[in-house]
Amino acid sequence: MEELSFALDCNGGDYAPLEIVRGGILAARELGYKVFLVGKGEEIQSILEKSGEAGNPLLDVVDAPDNVDMDEPPSTVLKRKNSSLYVCGKLVREGRAHGLVSAGNTGAVLAVGKFIVGAEEEVERPAIGVALPNPKGKTVLIDVGANVDSKPRHLVQFAIIGHTYAEEILGIKNPRVGLLSIGEEEGKGNELVKETYPLLKQTNLNFVGNAEGRDIYAGTFDVIVCDGFVGNIILKASESLGLAIVQMIKAEIKKSILAKLGAFLLLPALNRFKKKADFTEYGGIPLLGAKKPVIITHGRANAKAIRNAIRVASEFLTHDFNSKLVKNIKELIPQEVRV
Repeated sequence: MEELSFALDCNGGDYAPLEIVRGGILAARELGYKVFLVGKGEEIQSILEKSGEAGNPLLDVVDAPDNVDMDEPPSTVLKRKNSSLYVCGKLVREGRAHGLVSAGNTGAVLAVGKFIVGAEEEVERPAIGVALPNPKGKTVLIDVGANVDSKPRHLVQFAIIGHTYAEEILGIKNPRVGLLSIGEEEGKGNELVKETYPLLKQTNLNFVGNAEGRDIYAGTFDVIVCDGFVGNIILKASESLGLAIVQMIKAEIKKSILAKLGAFLLLPALNRFKKKADFTEYGGIPLLGAKKPVIITHGRANAKAIRNAIRVASEFLTHDFNSKLVKNIKELIPQEVRV
């Protein structure tokens, strides 16, 4: 495979540009990838000089002074052609970069992924998939925000996309696919779920029925399919719950010497758990079905998270994810279901 290169949005994120550029430096230094550092050129160059990386041939500064703020409409990025996100998308579309990473406005990243980078021909709607931890490994929840209004045929494609993600990237063979609903029995759920269920039964997926909310973190399914409206609420509620639990545990530990001693003894296990749940470890979440990898990382991403987001982008290329996804769409969805 040719030398991999990635477009990095250095204007997006709470700690931009310093932590973003540092993440690009780590990716070049530790992973050996070429990184286009896209943003305010003078600021980026200053960071490179202070880091002793100004002459690194793997780091290419691309001046794009404009930015799409978090409170701006996502469609703004399609008109603002000097923004770092738009320029990143253009670098990927033109083939100069093999993928895109951003910690900026999520909606704007999605807009660039869908309309600048573009979707694979067989994919009607790219979707965001997230690999959530469970006691047995990971469960792919898809879609978690790319499509807030979906039709049954879209959810069928999301199931194929999630299946491919679980099998090719996570290494789960013949993943168990579930449809998120309010009950496990067939016939439960809203109209979207009721209409999608029989379509999934007709596919060649390992579809095992409805999944309930309690199944998301239980490990009873490898892939759980839902529309982006529901999925995004689950994702953000999960993140909030995780932070609340950590804060409550810390508060309880401070209440007594015995609790502090117990926490000290549990420290190795707590650190292992933290690594499983730490977003800086997994880097970011992918827009699956785009022609090239588009990775959306957390707004609070630090250098480590950015470096790992670029690593994640590279995995989709080295695993030849898109060609396998297109193959699965053709082979796993009967023609009558695709229409």
